[in-house]
Amino acid sequence: MSSTNYVGKPVSRVDGYAKVTGQARYAVEHHVPNLLYGFIVNSAIAKGSVTTLDTSEALKVPGVVQVFTHKNTPSLAWFDRSYKDQDSVPGSPFRPLHSEKIRFSMQPIALVVAETFELARYASTLLKIEYKEESSSTNLSESLPQAHEAPKGKEGYMPPKSRGHAKKAFSAAPVKIQAEYIHGAEHHNPMEMHGSMAIYEKGGKLLVYDKTQGVANTQEYVKKVFGLSKDDVRVLSPYVGGAFGSGLRPQYQLFMAVLAALELKQSVKVSLTRQQMFSFGHRPKSLQRLALSAASDGTLQSIEHTCYSETSRFEDYTEVVVNWSGLLYQCANVELDYQLVKLDVYTPIDMRAPGAVTGIYALECAMDELAVALNIDPLDLRLRNYAPEDQNEKKPFSSKELRACYLQGAEKFGWNKRNKEPRSMREGNQLVGWGMASASWDAQQQKCAAKALLTPDGKLTVSSGTADIGTGTYTIMTQIAAETLGLPIEQVEFKLGDSSLPEAPLEGGSWTAVSVGSAVKATCEEVGQKLLKLAKKKKDSPLANAGAEDVVFENGYIILKKDPAAAVSILDIIRDEREDIEVESAAMPGMIDKLKYSFHSHSAVFAEVKVDEDLGTIHVTRVVSAIAGGRVLNPKTARSQILGAVVWGISMALQEDSVIDHNFGRFMNHNYAEYHVPVNADIQNIEVIFVEEEDDIINPLGAKGLGEIGIVGVAGAIANAVYHATGKRIRKLPIQLDNVLSEP
Repeated sequence: MSSTNYVGKPVSRVDGYAKVTGQARYAVEHHVPNLLYGFIVNSAIAKGSVTTLDTSEALKVPGVVQVFTHKNTPSLAWFDRSYKDQDSVPGSPFRPLHSEKIRFSMQPIALVVAETFELARYASTLLKIEYKEESSSTNLSESLPQAHEAPKGKEGYMPPKSRGHAKKAFSAAPVKIQAEYIHGAEHHNPMEMHGSMAIYEKGGKLLVYDKTQGVANTQEYVKKVFGLSKDDVRVLSPYVGGAFGSGLRPQYQLFMAVLAALELKQSVKVSLTRQQMFSFGHRPKSLQRLALSAASDGTLQSIEHTCYSETSRFEDYTEVVVNWSGLLYQCANVELDYQLVKLDVYTPIDMRAPGAVTGIYALECAMDELAVALNIDPLDLRLRNYAPEDQNEKKPFSSKELRACYLQGAEKFGWNKRNKEPRSMREGNQLVGWGMASASWDAQQQKCAAKALLTPDGKLTVSSGTADIGTGTYTIMTQIAAETLGLPIEQVEFKLGDSSLPEAPLEGGSWTAVSVGSAVKATCEEVGQKLLKLAKKKKDSPLANAGAEDVVFENGYIILKKDPAAAVSILDIIRDEREDIEVESAAMPGMIDKLKYSFHSHSAVFAEVKVDEDLGTIHVTRVVSAIAGGRVLNPKTARSQILGAVVWGISMALQEDSVIDHNFGRFMNHNYAEYHVPVNADIQNIEVIFVEEEDDIINPLGAKGLGEIGIVGVAGAIANAVYHATGKRIRKLPIQLDNVLSEP
């Protein structure tokens, strides 16, 4: 119904000006009168109970209003369901200030509320706290005997399916490898730390500003826990300074802020310090065992993949880790197993490409090891075992251009110049290594609603209660709306981050662009139908006999396809009507297609590393990432997504490691100084290729999410490059210089 005007074009961010000028306000940057400040006190032990919590000295400090602990927290919802949210996992959710029991190190045990943040923080040091400590266990490797099968429960988690006779095929195969891979815990560390403002309004209503990836999720959580009605709680989150999954579940500072505001009947702000950002959720540490076998020509005979991953004592956090090994390659004999190990830690939470970035790292390193054992080029091995359909579900893909990713990425990288012998390529004292990896990620669509309002001045306002965590949601939705109705993009505004807007799914899983975008498109098409109906009623209308299939919306006009001169101005239509046109509509995935097809994005990653032969320092000097992600809605924001993901993949491979002291059960490097992430000097040449991929099945936009696919495979490609450079196979992330310098 509309010709292409904006979608697919590199439109600059519509929210860019607000962000670079400081006009964009984040969760705790709003100014309200008579605001109180809360500071959270965290436990010093990992397991046990609080025996003494004396607040008397803190309460004597002028300006300190109250100290909340488990002793004076009011009676709240008592059953688990009230504390569950849209991203909850099986088990009993953590309840802040619920009892004296300590379940993990840095558990919140008190909230000091004062007239200033500094005063609240000072008063927190005056609390007298004593504990009865119990023996804790936070070591994954030592606790493997207690592993148990992961339960099905969290939406999106599917227990792995085995097929064939993997062990028998492995035993009979002429070429085989076995290896164990370890991936350390990681923490999200977005620039904007988590914080919430609970603004107390007349009648006990709350306006909550929260750092969240889902305002509807935050609203529902607050409503259920505190026994409020939906009309009593409005949640706003128009800007989010990064989240990467940390904002999918409501974090404990939200609970604290709302608790204090309701009890004190005053507005309260609670924000976390950088150190406290390490006290909730993380990408879980994992230990993976793989066994691959092949015929002498490289044809895969068997795949065995087992993963042991950590979870808390009170919830079973699950990820899809091993399933990718049954999906990516043609193989008749596959045995998959995923086990959880309960430890005295907070429940892990989703982090960019959860599960895939872990499982595919190990699989792709194992494939590289198999290629070496076969004396076959790693790219050639993957092409020989290319899977034309989803091997797990035995379904065709709605589209799959992974082969084109391999070929285009390899050509851009110059892969054909690679000498396959380890330590064979060098520049002076630098050992040069080239590695590659495949990658895949789910391409999902969720049910979503949107609203469109066209006013007599020709302005179109479209809205949905989604989020923009820096991915470009504001911009892409503006493009889709403008194109669908053929309006100048300057006349279109998109609103999000407000629980009073039509409900949208959590912003995660790489489904936001297609879910919200499909709803925006559907809603604007309904507006278009209303406009066409009005245009046909105009006197001497050139569109009197036109149907929706006969017209296009372009440059502010409804135009007859067969006669471009026959057109009616949208502005004239709406002015004559003198009333707003408002439509609210929803879009959801096609359930029949969901049963018939497998929906995935794919990529191939090529990496070059240079390793100092004497010092062991590793530099990633080149990365080429070839992405097959359907129709690219905005190549500028899409490229930024992939660039950021590749940077994180480099960080995952070489730097990020949340180090836990098992004596205390605490992450010790809980700051930006010691939790290492890349700086500008660490990042060199990154090239992004968007492989052309048409998909008229997946959704009305033909697009796939790009937020996650860019990081999957990067760590594996770098690890393989380090082996090629040094001849040392390092199977633990992050790879550090002492690993390179150590004896084989």
